[in-house]
Amino acid sequence: MPVPASYNDVLPDGALRDHVGEAWYERSFLCPRGWDGQRIVLRFGSATHRAEVWVNGVTVASHDGGYTPFEADVTGSVRPGETVRVTVAVDNELTWESIPPGYVEETAGGRRQRSFHDFFNYSGLHRSVLLYTTPAAYVEDIAVVTGLSGRRGTVRYEVTAVGAGDVRVVLRDAAGLRVAKGAGPTGELAVEEAHPWRPGEGYLHALTVELHAGGSGDAGGMIDSYTLPVGIRTVAVDGERFLINGEPFHFTGFGTHEDSPLRGKGHDDVVMVHDLALMRWVGANSLRTSHYPYAEEVMEYADRHGMVIIDETPAVGLNMGLGGDLSAGHGLITFSPETIGDAARSAHARVIGELIDRDRNHPCVVAWSLANEPESETPAARAYFEPLVTHARRLDPTRPVAFANAATAPASADLITDLFDLVMVNRYYGWYEDIGDLATAEPALEAELRAWATMHGKPIIVTEYGADAVAGLHGAVPVPWTEEYQAELLAMYHRVFDRVDAVVGEHVWVFADFATPDGIKRVAGNRKGVFTRDRQPKAAAFLLRRRWAGEAAA
Repeated sequence: MPVPASYNDVLPDGALRDHVGEAWYERSFLCPRGWDGQRIVLRFGSATHRAEVWVNGVTVASHDGGYTPFEADVTGSVRPGETVRVTVAVDNELTWESIPPGYVEETAGGRRQRSFHDFFNYSGLHRSVLLYTTPAAYVEDIAVVTGLSGRRGTVRYEVTAVGAGDVRVVLRDAAGLRVAKGAGPTGELAVEEAHPWRPGEGYLHALTVELHAGGSGDAGGMIDSYTLPVGIRTVAVDGERFLINGEPFHFTGFGTHEDSPLRGKGHDDVVMVHDLALMRWVGANSLRTSHYPYAEEVMEYADRHGMVIIDETPAVGLNMGLGGDLSAGHGLITFSPETIGDAARSAHARVIGELIDRDRNHPCVVAWSLANEPESETPAARAYFEPLVTHARRLDPTRPVAFANAATAPASADLITDLFDLVMVNRYYGWYEDIGDLATAEPALEAELRAWATMHGKPIIVTEYGADAVAGLHGAVPVPWTEEYQAELLAMYHRVFDRVDAVVGEHVWVFADFATPDGIKRVAGNRKGVFTRDRQPKAAAFLLRRRWAGEAAA
């Protein structure tokens, strides 16, 4: 089986596509002879949703959570110059204690995974598996926080090193010229004429951290070094404004999925580069990683190209009233000891921590989204989320914290948005309600957005809006499912956004069509994409290009 890839669609095998449970991978290779005396590490970019790892038959790692990396020090398990056997069991089962949640049902046809999210439960080793080395004493971690005041930039750093050694840091600009230096594991560097990282302009400095043997001056030789790209920028919420570098920012872009034919959720550099190029062609300046952390390559590419990202945890489906696979969730209570309880919240806190730990240094990340469309209209929801918001803010006090609100909890019913810094709403007026009646949908949408603005006085990002359209289905009368209706619905939303000052963002759902569980409400997947699953534009793509790219699209 190729790695990285979802295993589900690679072979023409229905049993493999719908498999529930463990899938086993094994690979043997020669450990380089020159690695003798080095610390050897085995690293997985992700394994969906749980993994256990053996090296030469010895357990070295286990990990719960399908979208964040994990690694193991295998120095004692391998011998340089000899063959190494790596075995991995990847389990795709979702439970009431996992994030996202689900349960397995025994049916006449076998075990069937029930989930509460509306995308296919792809599984496998979705990102790269690496074997790498470090010296015995090494730079383990770097955390940076940047500031900007006028033209003066600052980079506050904290270095964690393992083993003895002196820490030295050098900051260089994009041309390679040294602009600041420091010493010690913590400190703050000042850049008097800083070139900031901006949306659309991914200007990056380079922070080189060196670990030297004890001694002053050059007496101590360098033991280890690591260079971290750094974008100097600030993020803030000011009333109804979202500020990047002190300037108001308006989000244009998409919710999207890591999803493509054959590969499923497996990362592919070609697909990534093409997708982000299409987003820039349309005029998008941002995206939300719906509904899980994306591959690290995506974050690095966004840093370099100035693409703004709302970074979301895998907490999707925390709402039994929605039932993502269209057959689950009936009669269930969302937050309870029998369903989503303390164990799930502990898992949720863990994935928040892993996401922030992985992505905190990326300038492209301007906000953390803790969940997509959770139940938010009950006291139990508030009790569940309040400690998680506190946890996220403690881990990163520099970025706003948000969640994407579901239509089941309008401003008058929602009980948790006051805990957060932004209002993010997913709305489908003209599709799931008032379908085919845009004249009725328009004032209803405007009334709700104004209610959110009045009640909270915070920036509003409409993180989902759209309609399904079957590519090539046209009509002189724009009826639902035609490309014309999809475009007219988006145009209606844009008229409303332009009338409500608090709206600072518009993310269409969705960038491209994607795979879902089978169901009568889905035609071979979700067709709300403004691009098809193989990335061909529908009429809505050109409408968005005219709005977001303006004259550049003429």
